[in-house]
Amino acid sequence: MTSASRPRRLKTLVGAANFVFAESDTRPLPGPRRAVELARKAEQHRITGLFTADLLQSDPHGLAGTTGTQEPIVALAALSQVTERIGLVATVSTTYFEPYNLARLIGTLDHVSGGRAAWNAVTSSVGEENFGGGLPDPAERYARADEFVAAFHALFDANDSRAVRRSPSGSIGIDPAHLHRIDFKGRHVQVQGPLNVPPPPQRRPVQFQAGQSEEGITLGARHAEVVYTSQPTLESAQAFVAELHRRARSFGREGRLPRIMNSFHSVIGETDADVARRVRERNERIDYDLGRLQLADMLGGGIDLSDLPLDRALPQSLLPDVDGVNRRRGRVEIFRRYALQGLTLRELIIQARETGHWFNTGTPEQLADAIETRWRAGVLDVISLHGLGQPDQETLLLDGLLPELRRRGLIDEDYVGETFRENLELPEPVALPALSALAA
Repeated sequence: MTSASRPRRLKTLVGAANFVFAESDTRPLPGPRRAVELARKAEQHRITGLFTADLLQSDPHGLAGTTGTQEPIVALAALSQVTERIGLVATVSTTYFEPYNLARLIGTLDHVSGGRAAWNAVTSSVGEENFGGGLPDPAERYARADEFVAAFHALFDANDSRAVRRSPSGSIGIDPAHLHRIDFKGRHVQVQGPLNVPPPPQRRPVQFQAGQSEEGITLGARHAEVVYTSQPTLESAQAFVAELHRRARSFGREGRLPRIMNSFHSVIGETDADVARRVRERNERIDYDLGRLQLADMLGGGIDLSDLPLDRALPQSLLPDVDGVNRRRGRVEIFRRYALQGLTLRELIIQARETGHWFNTGTPEQLADAIETRWRAGVLDVISLHGLGQPDQETLLLDGLLPELRRRGLIDEDYVGETFRENLELPEPVALPALSALAA
């Protein structure tokens, strides 16, 4: 059955285990052994891909958890050698990388994994202290990202598949005459080329993008194949997707591109009573002093919540003007909206644990209902599921929620192709008709 005639399926991701950090591991294992074990388990359960987040700084308060304690591309390259079919998504900053270096890294990852590489473009909201300057404002970060992604794609599109020559004995040679320059000259990015990595199995690695500010929506609409967004409600998801696809059509894109990815934060229980117990115990473990810091971070930073009573709403005078925030405006907008709805400081701190993402509690059947609602509404194509590697949730995820989603025909029973692009059922990438439109 061709992808065109197959029923639409929801694609699944889980976070790649960290090689060096495992706070919830009740069976201590060396980092590499644990990461490999979980990657193989995800593949055995036919998860479509492994996803890595990243931050380019050390977080002194631990607000970002394990994010940033390993370099994503190196970690995924290691996991590529102990898996065969699962996709590999590395988060990379367009503010602090260069397109040519990244194309070599991700192109090589696609080769060593047999066509399973992808990268998630972010513009970074932290880490400027490690790169010799201040954090550019969002308009500048996204202007650079626009040129960065265009140049990255052009490097792959310019090289001819005839560059790779295979002899009758099976050895491989490269004909440099089929590796072509791109002469990309933008305001932020200048790349001559050619890319000295020959065309990889996917021709171009899969492009994810995260960001839901005005500039982020435009970047995703123009370039991304999958957009990663935080949409805590169905209504916000519908509004976001409608605007994203409207802008994508204005760029001449068709075929429901880009696809929509949500991260699904959840508490899974066996029964309603078990769910209630797990939620109660989870909330009892909250460190509210740390929670005040995390909520302040969700609101853009620079807000002192230390002396406010937990069971009162935040004074509106403390809420930031989103347009004046230089970091993660989409997330700031979510928490500003929560505060204006009258949520108490305690309730906001509980919400901050999910960092503005879609959050549900329930049995596997109840969570499958929530997922199916968004999928049938056409606002969910790829879902990042939580619970793998968490002792109290893993079994309910793997033996409860995933089988229920398969019983309903929502997710694949098996991998449908050899490459990540095939398993995501994405069309072949289309080269930009004119680089000058972006590189002028």
